[in-house]
Amino acid sequence: MNSWVLTCLWLIPAAPFAASLIILSLSKARRKSAVALAIIGEVLALALSILAFMPTLQATGFRAVQNFNWFTFGEHTLRLGFLLDPLAAAMLVMIALVGLCIFVFSVGYMADDKNFTRFFAYLSFFSGAMLGLVIANSLLLLFIFWELVGLASYLLIGFWIEKPSAAAAAKKAFITTRIGDMGFFLGMLWLYDCSGTLLFYDSGNGCLESAGLAMLGASATFIALLIFCGAVGKSGQFPLHVWLPDAMEGPTPVSALIHAATMVAAGVFLVARVYPLFSVDAINGVTPSLTVVVWIGVTTALMAALIAIAQEDIKRILAYSTVSQLGLMMVSLGVGGVAAGIMHLLAHGFFKALLFLGAGSVIHGCHGEQDIRKMGGLRRLMPVTFMTYAIGMLALSGVPFSFSGGWTKEEILHATAQWPKSQAPYYLLLAGVVLTALYMTRQMIYVFFGNGRSASERAHESPRVMTMPLIVLALCTIFFSVVLTSAWPWLHGYLTGEPVHIEITRLVQPMLFVSLALVSAGVVIGVWMYRKAGVQDRDRPAEIDPLEYAQPGVFEFLANKMWIDDLYDHTVIAFSWMAARLSDWMDRYFWDGLVRGFGGVGQLFGILTASVDERGINAGVDETTAGARGLGRLMSGAHSGQIQTYLGAVAIGMLALLLLYAWLA
Repeated sequence: MNSWVLTCLWLIPAAPFAASLIILSLSKARRKSAVALAIIGEVLALALSILAFMPTLQATGFRAVQNFNWFTFGEHTLRLGFLLDPLAAAMLVMIALVGLCIFVFSVGYMADDKNFTRFFAYLSFFSGAMLGLVIANSLLLLFIFWELVGLASYLLIGFWIEKPSAAAAAKKAFITTRIGDMGFFLGMLWLYDCSGTLLFYDSGNGCLESAGLAMLGASATFIALLIFCGAVGKSGQFPLHVWLPDAMEGPTPVSALIHAATMVAAGVFLVARVYPLFSVDAINGVTPSLTVVVWIGVTTALMAALIAIAQEDIKRILAYSTVSQLGLMMVSLGVGGVAAGIMHLLAHGFFKALLFLGAGSVIHGCHGEQDIRKMGGLRRLMPVTFMTYAIGMLALSGVPFSFSGGWTKEEILHATAQWPKSQAPYYLLLAGVVLTALYMTRQMIYVFFGNGRSASERAHESPRVMTMPLIVLALCTIFFSVVLTSAWPWLHGYLTGEPVHIEITRLVQPMLFVSLALVSAGVVIGVWMYRKAGVQDRDRPAEIDPLEYAQPGVFEFLANKMWIDDLYDHTVIAFSWMAARLSDWMDRYFWDGLVRGFGGVGQLFGILTASVDERGINAGVDETTAGARGLGRLMSGAHSGQIQTYLGAVAIGMLALLLLYAWLA
């Protein structure tokens, strides 16, 4: 059974890929066929993922690899492979399950779109690329799927290509992530040069095994940091985070897929997969590369949480929330809490998909409106969306005891508190917990509470095809906490290979109560600040945010995303435009002029040589041949064929000789 699963592991990404190719061959009118193929492909991927998951439960520290030769060049053979271990198996199930919910939701959300069939082809392609990425046993194969994920995100973010903002967002995402991918690619080349292989595990000779790591030496830090550049781009970490909020220009199911199960999860997964490379020569779990990961994660988590407080677009708030949560995961990986970071990644996949699909339901119910200031009172008009969205909000805020996000966030805080290098990341993350609860409370109040505003006048609950995935994801968010609880930390033990024991006493831990206190503080502050949001009072207009009214300068700073995009506009992008204009000028006037100048010199030289050839060489040759021809005619005249002429010539010659002799004598 195990060997069969390993042999057929490639079928997991192959099913969505095949569905995507078939759908692309269909006409626009074959909408039902496209939906059926996409969902069947995802169901097959989920079923095969569950089958692959089962063997990993049988033995602690399960790992199975299947490597094969790709091609040979000279004396070298490039090998690829597939890998099945607890990390890959857990990611497979989460990606396929969340993807299936998003596929079903999309049936209702995209029902009126003219490119309905193409949308499902792209979704299937996106899912297949991510599923292939997590089972790769080669950094090269992972990179191939990594780039396919980037291509799929470009196609889906810019799906409504007729919108200039969508086209710009797609290009921004593609170019920004390529910057990180260039570092990733260089790190991969350096790793291959040092270790001679890109296979992760290969009977003790893989690049993540002791023999391969021993060959890296001091280069390990630089290789790890270059590979981390790719994770920074894909997972929207500072300073390459700017593409992720703009990706909201795509359809909402795309946002859910990007933020929950596919693209942004790839960066965190990459760091977790190559963690042995980051931890080479660690002292008390600290290395220079891991320290960089920690501080990039802390900066990203706190910065994005602050920006989210001042956003008005319901999806953009969730986008910055994703950036912040990804920073939290990076911190966990950097301080050594790999299992905690992956647990939060898995839990985040469920509740962030729930929140984005819930936002899509709100947008659908409010006829396309995304500004939370125009909503209000939707809990009565959209009860299913409200209840499921509230569950996602509580999980994201990190409420302990009942929701998965609370347990995983507690694990991350605990791991960060134990980091020997500094306590600063721990205290900064505590501030991030408060901010998360604050901006999610703000969003809930604006959207679901208070009096109805302009967008709520004709609001309605979404159809069942859209609400059923919300219910499934809400149940997953709640029941997933069963395997996360510290009383029975099954998932932690599964990922680390450590034995698991039921300990009820572990429920009573100081960190849990610290988390509960911080979340409560954020909620209380949010309720106190926004309880009258959208309500006209004598001093503040209804459309003005309470924070904007109290601190307009701070609010403007946060609403404008800390002016980081503007900074890039005036530096990197301005330099790029200047370089482009300079290149254009050089091409038009310098290089083109230089080429034209050389062309003119060549043309002049051609004219000169033509003149010399025509008037000199040709004329000389013509005159010479004409003289030779005349001489020939003259000489030919002497050969008349008459004997008398010849005898006369001989007589004249003899007479001349006699006269010459007589004169000389």
